[in-house]
Amino acid sequence: MTTTETTNNHGGNNTGSMKTAAGEYLTFVLGNEQYGIEILKVQEIRGYDAVTQIANMPPFIKGVINLRGKIVPIVDLRIKFKLGKVEYNEFTVVIILNLNGRIVGIVVDGVSDVRELREEHLREVPSLVTRIDTKYIVGLATIEQEMLILVDIEKLMTSNEMELMDAVVH
Repeated sequence: MTTTETTNNHGGNNTGSMKTAAGEYLTFVLGNEQYGIEILKVQEIRGYDAVTQIANMPPFIKGVINLRGKIVPIVDLRIKFKLGKVEYNEFTVVIILNLNGRIVGIVVDGVSDVRELREEHLREVPSLVTRIDTKYIVGLATIEQEMLILVDIEKLMTSNEMELMDAVVH
């Protein structure tokens, strides 16, 4: 691979380089796939508890929780990414994220590990690789026989459809 620029065939504008994607990632499972998000965006990991539902929200916004006096919207990424039947069990967790002072929780099937990703682990995303709109994907990482889909969680959580969450919290 001679170039490190990311490209996107779906109209998003991934600018910057794969070099900036190197670092520590929290890896988690959604369906049959492994995903990674930057560890610096993770505030805490907690078990899935009941959420307070809010009327007229899209199905992927499960509701809100009270986290030490702060109202935090909860997004189920399995529903958002259309990964089929969603079951809540003892492995289901909520990853609490701090995205530039905006606190949001994401529901995932389970948390795997924290992985250090170096430049040589990173690959660009071929088109049609995933059901997720590739504008939310930073790239792919391969470590031994594992493949991780690296998600730009900040871009995903600040997309237009997520603006509804602001209405919930404010």
